[in-house]
Amino acid sequence: QLSEDVEQVSENPIDEGEGGMEDHEDTSSVILPDSELGTSAPYLRFSKTCLKNVFSVILLFIYLLLMAVAVFLVYQTITDFREKLKHPVMSVSYKEVSLYDAPGIAFYPGKARLLSCKHHYYDHIPPLINPGQPGAVECTTQRINYTDPFTNQTMKYALVVQGPREVKKKELVFLQFHLNGTDQDFSAIDYLLFSSFQEFINSPEKAEFMKDCESSYSSWKFSGGFRTWVKMSLVKTKEEDGSETVEFKQETSVVTYIDQRTKPRSDQLFFVVFEWKDPFIQTVQDIITANPWNMIALLCGIFLALFKAADFAKLSVKWMIKIRKRHLKRRSQVMNHIS
Repeated sequence: QLSEDVEQVSENPIDEGEGGMEDHEDTSSVILPDSELGTSAPYLRFSKTCLKNVFSVILLFIYLLLMAVAVFLVYQTITDFREKLKHPVMSVSYKEVSLYDAPGIAFYPGKARLLSCKHHYYDHIPPLINPGQPGAVECTTQRINYTDPFTNQTMKYALVVQGPREVKKKELVFLQFHLNGTDQDFSAIDYLLFSSFQEFINSPEKAEFMKDCESSYSSWKFSGGFRTWVKMSLVKTKEEDGSETVEFKQETSVVTYIDQRTKPRSDQLFFVVFEWKDPFIQTVQDIITANPWNMIALLCGIFLALFKAADFAKLSVKWMIKIRKRHLKRRSQVMNHIS
């Protein structure tokens, strides 16, 4: 619309110039009053042109402001993307299962001896009949000797027991150990948990398998004279290279054992219970929240707006210069006509 108005305005002075040259001789000898000079029309045209120029300048500044905002958004988007790449978000998901892969429980009893081991269900543990006496060992066990992975000199003896599997039935493993005297002030048995007892059984090098487990997993203790209740939960962590590591979290509660044997004893009894805390396997992995495709799309839109604003600014400047030149040319023609 602005270009059409400019073309119409530019055609009018030419028509006036042609008509003015024909009537110049007739009107040159006539003295016209000031009211008939028509000075109001150029004033109105000048006001409209000035208003258009002011509007164009304001519009140009608005587009320049929008360009500055777009440049700031580009900088902020790139900065946020780099920060998100450096600091991924930890994602935790839970998978419900009805049957766990039976874990392995490795005990380091030392001089202590395993008296009994049984699997129970629904948290029901019957009273002990003959505490301190050998009983039934109904668990799958394996005895293994291997060198200490940290010293490579000390031989270690481990008793590996198959852990509970059926979490829906609240399966638990109850073990009883006996230690006939000790020269230490405190008596305790070390143990560690690893993810799969079946992998240990199928391993051709069980000693190396246990050395790797001791290097990778944490170890805990349970004391004599108490019943230690261990509730396990499984946590799988996915590394950046795609590998997966498994670790156990456990909640431990300790209950005092009341020794009701008739004669006072100097030996120590150890009781420990293992069961699953809940049927959920926790999976932890790092997630980069920055999506490169979203950032690319946003940058494309911003750069498109920048180019469009720059093109409009360039055309606005050219149009203002052109209007200014036409205004000066029209003004000189009017002055020549008046003279």
